[in-house]
Amino acid sequence: MIDFYGLTSPNVQKIFIMLEECGLPYNFKPVDVWASAQHSAEFEKLNPNKKIPVIVDTEGPGGKPYTVFESGAILMYLAEKTGKFMPKDMAKKYDVIQWLMVQMSGIGPAFGNFTHFNLFAPKPNEYAFSRYKSEMLRLYELLDKRLGQTKYLGGDEYSIADMATFPWTRQHQAHGANIDSKPNLKRWFEELSARPAIKAMVAKQADIKSSRETATEDNKDRFFNRGKYARA
Repeated sequence: MIDFYGLTSPNVQKIFIMLEECGLPYNFKPVDVWASAQHSAEFEKLNPNKKIPVIVDTEGPGGKPYTVFESGAILMYLAEKTGKFMPKDMAKKYDVIQWLMVQMSGIGPAFGNFTHFNLFAPKPNEYAFSRYKSEMLRLYELLDKRLGQTKYLGGDEYSIADMATFPWTRQHQAHGANIDSKPNLKRWFEELSARPAIKAMVAKQADIKSSRETATEDNKDRFFNRGKYARA
């Protein structure tokens, strides 16, 4: 059994997809980050970085419980555990890993910062907003180019690189990214949207509740590391 700690962010969505694709039994445990639940002493024992997602595999290496945090690491762990969605051939394997790292080091931070400065940061913030929107749109162009060369991001087979990236592209309309002008990306997005595991993730996400709309100003400040929680 997998104990799966998360909420609704793209980094959590990718783990939902992998668990559903692999058919692994899991127990979802909501962590309301808008209520500062990630700062509890109990959760810090699971992830010293105080971030979601986290999994605890009760049947980990050697049959012992094992905890994994960081969404990319969780995907790699589950791929190795199940023998699925990661090629065995070394070159193909590292094609997948490279595109997984593009999501982890590029798409996640750029798209996340765009969302922050678009929805949460005080206005005006033209420089930050323009910087992250430009980088986000550049990365959409990169995805379209890659998907014109290969069927999936990691190559010819659907993999954890696709699972990692798809959730970040779900809000492409809100991002101002016209995928009708990116036929390769559109083809990939529509194909993945139709997968049963991704449909299951979307349905389960719709049922998850958080206190985002009613979060206190103190909890918002703590979430964003601002106000009395700022380090600089």
